[in-house]
Amino acid sequence: MITTARRINNVEEYYFSRKLAEVRALDTPDFPIINLGIGSPDLAPAPGAIKALMNSAQNPAHHGYQNYKGVPDLRKAIAEFYSRIYSTELNPETMILPLMGSKEGVFHISMAFLNEEDEVLIPDPGYPTYASVTTLVGAKVRTYALKEDLDWGIDFDELSKQDLSKVKIMWINFPHMPTGRIASRAELERLVALAHQHNFLIVNDNPYSLILNDHPLSLLSIDGAEAVALELNSLSKSHNMAGWRLGWVAGKKEYIDAVLRVRSNMDSGMFLSLQHAAVEALKQSEDWFVELNNVYSERRKLAHAILQTLDCSFSSNQSGLFVWAKVPDSVNDVNVFIDKILYEAKVFITPGFVFGDAGKRYIRISLCAKAEKFKEALQRIAKWKNSVAINSKSIAA
Repeated sequence: MITTARRINNVEEYYFSRKLAEVRALDTPDFPIINLGIGSPDLAPAPGAIKALMNSAQNPAHHGYQNYKGVPDLRKAIAEFYSRIYSTELNPETMILPLMGSKEGVFHISMAFLNEEDEVLIPDPGYPTYASVTTLVGAKVRTYALKEDLDWGIDFDELSKQDLSKVKIMWINFPHMPTGRIASRAELERLVALAHQHNFLIVNDNPYSLILNDHPLSLLSIDGAEAVALELNSLSKSHNMAGWRLGWVAGKKEYIDAVLRVRSNMDSGMFLSLQHAAVEALKQSEDWFVELNNVYSERRKLAHAILQTLDCSFSSNQSGLFVWAKVPDSVNDVNVFIDKILYEAKVFITPGFVFGDAGKRYIRISLCAKAEKFKEALQRIAKWKNSVAINSKSIAA
């Protein structure tokens, strides 16, 4: 048998790839699974974006290979978006590289900057792809804790005492997934100063800044950030276009050129009609986002009700598409707890261990389901909890 490459020995299949197959197997017409685990927006993109896609796709000339850097109109639209939303000026010719989703960017950036001897600072809890990609490219994972007693903030005093001489990249993700933590400008300034002090690249993964967040902030708006920073962003969460795979990386020309050297060897450019749709999506007014966030705000209330039913504790001040909550002390094993809810109530909730050791006593609920589904999930979980309590009393008796 032909053996696999050593680089995948310490990389597991992505949790949701594996778990969703299990969830689908449990689905039945008479008792369907309610999925509150995945952050895949269920709302439609802006009508103008859909119309632009359809109109563009009807042109036979739009179906060939495209420029690796994306069309000028898209880069200009991204630059205008940054100016309008973040008060940050980017040169569309040199500082923006469109991507097929920001997840692609995690890999391309790692390929462009990391050598085997390099260390990578990765948040715990945090997005698992940062660690898996670091492992795949042969660099060394080094976690830094986001601490509950700091409202899931970074312990800068602890971090500054460490030997960071081998660190090449530090991944940050604000607003943070899964905790919903919003970083202040002062925190981002400290991170930029740290990157300057230790000469590493800091990369902010920033797809949630327009979801339940009144003060969107870009790392690139911080003085001095351009010399040490890149920022990933996408239309997946903020514009309901997760399946369209539309994102970008922004930063200084030399860094963008390095990422382009990798990306241009990995694909043959983005479908032109998708780029035209992205241009229209990026033009959405504040009213569109207000309406979107009104929907998520109502769903968040229902998510809170579910978590209260489960006796979980959580902060009501979280941004993004999820609610992060701590399970009660009475729960001995969070994985068993989650699986019982899945198998007996037919509701899927994400266990926090997926996001690192710091998440082992936590669960995450996604807001990407209709209010009716949340209400049904609440009824199922309340009924399930009641039956568990009755059975426990019967066993005790």
